[in-house]
Amino acid sequence: MTISLKAGTKIVVASHNQGKVREINALIEPHGLSAISAGDLGLPEPVEDGETFAANALIKARAAAKASGMLSLSDDSGLAVDALGGDPGIYSARWAGENKDFGLAMRNVEEALQAKNTTNRSAHFVCALCLCTPDGEHEIHEGRVDGQMIWPPRGENGFGYDPAFLPDGYDITFGEMDPDAKHKISHRARAFAMLMDRHFG
Repeated sequence: MTISLKAGTKIVVASHNQGKVREINALIEPHGLSAISAGDLGLPEPVEDGETFAANALIKARAAAKASGMLSLSDDSGLAVDALGGDPGIYSARWAGENKDFGLAMRNVEEALQAKNTTNRSAHFVCALCLCTPDGEHEIHEGRVDGQMIWPPRGENGFGYDPAFLPDGYDITFGEMDPDAKHKISHRARAFAMLMDRHFG
């Protein structure tokens, strides 16, 4: 059975991260969809103990769909730095500490790179997007964007590691990009394109 996603559907975004919720809203609104966040509904955050982005996306989407009785959409995304063996990866938020200080997280990545004494600064963002029904039926789409880590960070837009990430083919960071420009090329946008092509293409 295929999940039905059509204009007018209201979905739960399985996240308490307002920056992420804003980006997802901007991506779904053109398709006539509307969203409410798990945070706004007071839903608890599940333990994300998966070993991949896709596994964690499914954990979050399944929990939000079951608790709300609504179709839910989650994304698990993060930064993978090649010279660090793919870290911070699925632990991208943890590198920001308990206070979710991504200034600290970016500094931690830079210090780890300097400790490696490497000139390899290639990195990529990954986004695993999961759409899930209250009975557990789900689909997952993955997007990726490649680039380089830069230091010091530049720009006030976006969130997370955006100011320290220079996407391939651009001379400005995600943190310096106009949000609409970022939405067109980001890992999240690429995962969404797959999802929307499936349901609205």
